[in-house]
Amino acid sequence: MTLRDEKLTWQIIGAAIEVHKHLGPGLLESVYQVSLARELALRGIPFRREVNIPVLYKGEALDANFRADFIVANRVILELKAIEKLLPIHEAQLLTYMKLASCSVGLLINFNVPVLKKGIIRRVL
Repeated sequence: MTLRDEKLTWQIIGAAIEVHKHLGPGLLESVYQVSLARELALRGIPFRREVNIPVLYKGEALDANFRADFIVANRVILELKAIEKLLPIHEAQLLTYMKLASCSVGLLINFNVPVLKKGIIRRVL
């Protein structure tokens, strides 16, 4: 991970902490997604939301796109959750999404925790 990527992930985490500070846990993922989009925009952090990414199988694009919650600055996959507990499958999904989107950095953020820093996983390919 480059210094530029590290700085960007800290900016994203800061925005997520701000959202969590204002809303707290217990809401639907969609509420956090809209709120985080607003916070990223307020901070001038470029992002795309609900990005369709094709799945390639043996070099052919399948009619089975996945939708990334966010791709930030064309470098970081951001996957949001609002669940009781992150499981290994959620981390596996993040890693797969990172590979499919050709992003070397990913953040998995679960907003359904009392302290947000305990709901964040950062991964680098």
